[in-house]
Amino acid sequence: MSTPTEQLSAAGVSIWLDDLSRERITSGSLAALIESRTVSGVTTNPTIFQSAIGGGGHAYAGQLAELAAKEASVDEAIFAATTDDVRDAADIFRVVYDRTEGVDGRVSIEVSPDLAHDTDATIAQAKELWAAVDRPNVHIKIPATMAGLPAITAVLAEGISVNVTLIFSLERYAAVIDAYLSGIEQAQANGHDISTIHSVASFFVSRVDTEVDKRLSALGTPEAEALKSKAGVANARLAYELFEKEFATDRATALTDAGGNVQRPLWASTGVKDPALPDTLYVTELVAPGTVNTMPEKTLEATFDHGVITGDTVTGNYADAHGVFEQLAAVGVDFADVTQVLEDEGVSKFIASWHDLQNTVTEALQASVNMGEVVR
Repeated sequence: MSTPTEQLSAAGVSIWLDDLSRERITSGSLAALIESRTVSGVTTNPTIFQSAIGGGGHAYAGQLAELAAKEASVDEAIFAATTDDVRDAADIFRVVYDRTEGVDGRVSIEVSPDLAHDTDATIAQAKELWAAVDRPNVHIKIPATMAGLPAITAVLAEGISVNVTLIFSLERYAAVIDAYLSGIEQAQANGHDISTIHSVASFFVSRVDTEVDKRLSALGTPEAEALKSKAGVANARLAYELFEKEFATDRATALTDAGGNVQRPLWASTGVKDPALPDTLYVTELVAPGTVNTMPEKTLEATFDHGVITGDTVTGNYADAHGVFEQLAAVGVDFADVTQVLEDEGVSKFIASWHDLQNTVTEALQASVNMGEVVR
């Protein structure tokens, strides 16, 4: 009997862990997930690194002490610690990268969220991260803000693989696909081997339900209540419909015929926020070939333990998904406003985590300096 995670992989869904820490790397637990849970990649974000360094500081103490002795700034210390972790994780997943010919085995690292609305600075830091990690199986995460879109194109044009994050609306997703295709066209013109450039588009799921359900509760009608917990899955299913359409165009097929890759849809924010919902909802209801589901450990373990994988649960449900949005509009939910609120909140939350991380590392560096003075 195969496990649910093996069944999910067989259905064409790549399972990526949405977590990373130095303890996971050094203990061997990260490597073990490749075999035991069919994990084929890793994603990170500022919140994950704040938890790793803030909650497991002992694993970073030696490196931070060395950096303090060199009088490194807080941002230099964060850059060094996080790129080291991502490089080590990329080495662990290199076996998956080789086995899948570059499709999986990917580890993502994000540009500073403080740069979410600064195109040029995002491009510059993406290049710095790519060079520092220096592994072919890294993805540089760039948010799908308006300033992020031209940065995505420019970074791809340099031959750098990109994970586009914080996508909530179909309109923005269409712009992300256009940015991707433009980047690959430019990379091709620049002489890069476009077969080596990969990208995923991270479409957030559970946060959509959280915001929409809050508005439905405020409406309080039976029609509104009946629509709860449906928007997130419907939105993602329509994203896959758009993916199929856009990568069947002459423009896209000209690139794939030349060896380029499609930009795979990635389901992010798949941890269930409402305890009344099945804890595998955003996994089992979003099974489609050529997708990625990036899961926090709790969701990964729930899927492994009791996930019921029944094959493709996306492509046969487009009509129902469109129906959900027609009903949401009918009861008065402004979905364009929902997605803008979510994007703004998403950027703000990552900025807050980034600043918490800066404070944590600042304290660690200062403690190392103080300890050195005591020793002297």
